[in-house]
Amino acid sequence: MRAVTWQGKEKMEVRNVSDPTIIEPTDAIIRITATAICGSDLHLYHHGGAVLEEGYVVGHEPMGIVEEVGSQVQKLKKGDRVVIPFNIGCGHCHFCQNEMESQCDNSSDQLYGGLFGFGKLNGNHWGGQAEFLRVPFADFTSFVVPDTAIPDEKVLFLSDILPTAYWSVQNAGVKQGDTVIILGSGPVGLFAQKFAVMAGAKRVIAVDPVVHRLEKAQSYNQVETFQLDDLATSADDLYELTKGGADVIIDCVGMDGLEPVKEKAKNLVSLQSGTISPIQMAAKAVKKFGTVQITGVYMTPASSYPLQEFFMRNVAVKHGQAPVIHLMPKIYEMIQKEEIDPTPIITHTMPLEEAAAAYDIFDKKEDNNIKVVLKPN
Repeated sequence: MRAVTWQGKEKMEVRNVSDPTIIEPTDAIIRITATAICGSDLHLYHHGGAVLEEGYVVGHEPMGIVEEVGSQVQKLKKGDRVVIPFNIGCGHCHFCQNEMESQCDNSSDQLYGGLFGFGKLNGNHWGGQAEFLRVPFADFTSFVVPDTAIPDEKVLFLSDILPTAYWSVQNAGVKQGDTVIILGSGPVGLFAQKFAVMAGAKRVIAVDPVVHRLEKAQSYNQVETFQLDDLATSADDLYELTKGGADVIIDCVGMDGLEPVKEKAKNLVSLQSGTISPIQMAAKAVKKFGTVQITGVYMTPASSYPLQEFFMRNVAVKHGQAPVIHLMPKIYEMIQKEEIDPTPIITHTMPLEEAAAAYDIFDKKEDNNIKVVLKPN
């Protein structure tokens, strides 16, 4: 099959790799009809050497048609149309039974739960930017789309970014009347803004250095925007803007956030570096007894974690991989009821064969890019 493979730093290539096969009787094989590039894939694009070997198949936002099922698969059948979550869950362990499926005990032999496309630290499961995908524990690790007429683009993001954004807002405890700052107006940030508004937040402030992403935040969510400039002064400005700090700050950027850009003015920032700058900014801009929710991915140890700020100001800090499987039916219902339409964030739909160019566009935020969907056929 054809698949997107990691071939080194900033080098994704579509290559021929072995077709997946049924290994365990609980597996299924899915023919991918749509998949997407996630901000988390950019962490691998830049720093994948820590967890990936050359030739590894990436991607964790796929959907498609069931082609084959193992002998113990009871719910899925050939021909079913499914969205595959980025979490891999067995459905039976303590964590899967208690809505914590991102840390399933049986999907990885490491300390972390199993995820598609994230390499050896998360169970070594090949990803879904490919023509086909092997899905372990297929009955649990899949969502059958009931409405066969609904377009792929309407439901594809059930795989990760929609439930991740929803969980982030819920986990942060956003409530009626809150002031919420959301760092990053990429796909997860945009959805988090929308869910924060739906949760009753009085003010939602979108923060980003990229103008067209802030424009999307305004048009899609009707929220306030703040263009990030100098890190130190921006944190202070946000604190003043919120009159003593935000009740909740949600970091939707992660470890690749806030790197100085040489071709722009001094202290201007972009979105790739491998620092913990978003956390440091949040520590300064959150209110006393506020909450910081860290949703952006951090794959390396932090040497400048603002523990003193969090401790001295009674700030609650929450973080982790969102357990998305149990949220997929709820958010699907929201889509059906037209409470949320995820399609406006899609700016580029490209053939799988053009994945290398798609990564470059997404990474550089060129051509007003926000979200890329890849089609294998």
